[in-house]
Amino acid sequence: MSDMVPSLPFPMHPKMHEDQALAFTAKEDEEERRHIQKVQNAFQYYRRYAYIRVNKTEAYLNSLSAEDQRLLSKYRSHLDNVRGCIDCNQSVICEILRDRVLYPTSDGDTDIELDEAPEHVRHGDMDQAQSTLKLIARDWSAECAIEREQSYKPIIDSIEEYYKPSDYKLNEIKILVPGAGLGRLTYELACRGYACEGNEFSYFMLIASNFVLNLCDYENKHVLYPWVHQYVNNMRRADQVASVRFPDVCPVRNPPKGNIEMAAGDFLEVYKSPNAYNCVATCFFIDCANNVIDFVRTIYRILVPGGIWVNLGPLLYHYSDINGQNSIEPTYEDLIIIMESIGFDILSSRSGIRTKYAQNPQSMKQSEYQSLFWVCRKPSNDYEKAQQTSEAKERDNKEPPDLIVNQSNDHDVDLETEVQPKQT
Repeated sequence: MSDMVPSLPFPMHPKMHEDQALAFTAKEDEEERRHIQKVQNAFQYYRRYAYIRVNKTEAYLNSLSAEDQRLLSKYRSHLDNVRGCIDCNQSVICEILRDRVLYPTSDGDTDIELDEAPEHVRHGDMDQAQSTLKLIARDWSAECAIEREQSYKPIIDSIEEYYKPSDYKLNEIKILVPGAGLGRLTYELACRGYACEGNEFSYFMLIASNFVLNLCDYENKHVLYPWVHQYVNNMRRADQVASVRFPDVCPVRNPPKGNIEMAAGDFLEVYKSPNAYNCVATCFFIDCANNVIDFVRTIYRILVPGGIWVNLGPLLYHYSDINGQNSIEPTYEDLIIIMESIGFDILSSRSGIRTKYAQNPQSMKQSEYQSLFWVCRKPSNDYEKAQQTSEAKERDNKEPPDLIVNQSNDHDVDLETEVQPKQT
């Protein structure tokens, strides 16, 4: 690991208190080891799994009439190109797995590919392996810069407005980014001088983000084919096999001014200490909970008095339609009531922020969210909190107003007040 970039520890549960850590049993350690092994196996099985889809198409092509096969001769050659792209992706995966910072005692050679489906690895695991490749492109390729601008810029701008570099020692402003994914937002905030900590539950993303942040030693070193698994809505054959290079910025050669860390673990289990962070920044994250109120309460608890929560994203509610999972799906107006009741002061709130997520820019199908964006503040003293609680009780006795206001990208419409800097 290069000594040019700040160390990025990947302990299992880095924020556990000592008594919690002692309670973490050997059985749980073994379960964690098996889970990491499953993630590694899914990555190692990537090529063979991706080939199944190509081979199925080719087998059907071979069953067609000679005339139909003649008409599809270029399409047949395209399927060979798809295999070549899958091969290149597997080579990148081998590089990603080579460093064992997350699993130093893992069994097996990371360069070995698996020809048969590994035990306990399911289709969902393979989907995550493929999605990780798309998320590398989203966070670390020039081709997805517009997506990052849509999602990350409003968050960064609001934090810089609240914690102005001219008014604060930025290395003393602690920012937590739950659901950090591949780590780009965490890195960008650290580059501006803030002390940033990313938290991620998925070991697919943790392994990949460690690779980009610590092991890629120059810009655009690696070639990836993130859209090779998209067989439909392609205008041209070249669109499916389009490549991206990453990383567009090399963290090893461009270390951030502020401290940066990445922590593994479940957000609700890891972060329990009150008054620990000046800011929590969430992007496409809060709808990843069974009960979003748990997230809101935890964010409120870990913020220091006067600290802010900046959020951008939709309300997809990932557990909504998953068998065996419970889920509640509050609307935006419900969330406003929840946040104010818990104690947040909503400084700014907007809807209709146009955002995409890991989209193939050349696809005929383009999905876009009308995302929500808000900045909330934890009251800085007991009097301010009491005043806010009184106001919230008055609102509870009234019919909730229509809070959802659509906006275009041309101008912002605030529902509350503009973001005001914390007084020093």
